[in-house]
Amino acid sequence: MAIQADSHVHSHHSGDSDAPMRAQIEAALSAGLSRLCFTEHYDPVFPYENIPELVPGTFDLDYDAYRAEFLSLRDEYCGRIELRFGVELGLQPQIGSELQEYVLSHPDYDFIIGSVHVLDGRDPYYPEVFEGRTDPEVFRSYFEETLACVKAFQNYQAAGHLDYIVRYGQAGRDALYRPADYLDVVDEILRLLVEHGIALEVNTAPLAKGCRECNPASVIVRRYKELGGELVTIGSDAHVPEKIAQHFKTAEQMLLSCGFTHYCVFENKKPLLLPL
Repeated sequence: MAIQADSHVHSHHSGDSDAPMRAQIEAALSAGLSRLCFTEHYDPVFPYENIPELVPGTFDLDYDAYRAEFLSLRDEYCGRIELRFGVELGLQPQIGSELQEYVLSHPDYDFIIGSVHVLDGRDPYYPEVFEGRTDPEVFRSYFEETLACVKAFQNYQAAGHLDYIVRYGQAGRDALYRPADYLDVVDEILRLLVEHGIALEVNTAPLAKGCRECNPASVIVRRYKELGGELVTIGSDAHVPEKIAQHFKTAEQMLLSCGFTHYCVFENKKPLLLPL
C-alpha cells in the first residue's frame, strides 16, 4: 500500500472518542504508517439543544491539554513515526469570523480540516434532519449549506468528507445518492476550493458503515481534478484504534483512477506531496 499517512484521526480529546492518543499511535505503527495527524473536533456552536443526550460543550476542545499530550508523545515516538498536530473545525455559515479568530489565535496547528457537521441547526447523525424530506432533498440542502460555509470561511487546509450527509440517508445510507445530480452546486464548491488552494479530503470512514464509496464519491474527486485541484489528503476519520488506515487501498485505487499520482500531508500548514 502506497499510502503511508493518515491525516484524520481522533482521540479522547474529541468529545465523540474515548481512544487514548497512545493507542491510536500504536495502531498506526501496526498498520505500517510513517505519518499520523491528530485532528480533534472543535465545533464552537453546536446545536446541543436539539440533542438532549449530549452534554453541552462536548465538541469544545481543551487546546492546552491536547497540545501538552501531543508534544509529549511526539517526543517519545520521534524516529518511529511523524506526528502532526491538527484540528477539525465544524463549519457553519454564520460563524466564519469566530473560526477565523480561533485559527489566528492558535497558530501551532500543522493541519486544519473544515467540515460541515450541522444542517438546519441539527446534526444529521440523528434522523430528525430527514423528517418530511426525501434523501435527495436533504443531500441537496447539505451541499447548499456547504457552499455557504465555504463562501464564509476558507482558512483551512482541507475540506473534510464533502458529501458526509450520505452516510445517514434513511433509505439505506447512500442508496439514493447520485453524485452527478448535485454537480451544479458541487462545482461551485470545488471551484472555491481550487481558488483558495484548499485540498480535498478523501475520507474512508463511510466504507465501514456500508456505503459504496469514500466521502466524497469518485465523481466528485474526478471533478475536483478536472477543475484544477491537485491537493488531496487521505483520512480514516478513526475514533478507535481498529479503524486507523481503514480501506486505504480502496482510496488509493480510486485516486489513481481519477488521475491523481500523489496525495499530500501538511506540516506547519504547508503541503508535502507523496507518491501513490
